[in-house]
Amino acid sequence: MQTILLSREEVAKRAKQLYENSIRQQVEVDENIGKMVIIDFESGDYEIDETGLKAARKLSEKHPNARLFGIRIGYNVAVSFGGVMERVYK
Repeated sequence: MQTILLSREEVAKRAKQLYENSIRQQVEVDENIGKMVIIDFESGDYEIDETGLKAARKLSEKHPNARLFGIRIGYNVAVSFGGVMERVYK
């Protein structure tokens, strides 16, 4: 697949759209809340694990030049430094 040169903002926008439109319904279940979903927005592939590290490695093996984006399932941010992570999953 041809690598598309996009800004970080555009990668984030496209990955979030993909998450909202197709991935969220599949992954946002009780046992996944708080885990990381890593998305390759070009292929639509994604992986889930506790921290996102293993998921990112798996996707990088499948798609070596992929631009990956991570979302913490059920929350509005991936990490919090001294603040509060607001849970958005109902």
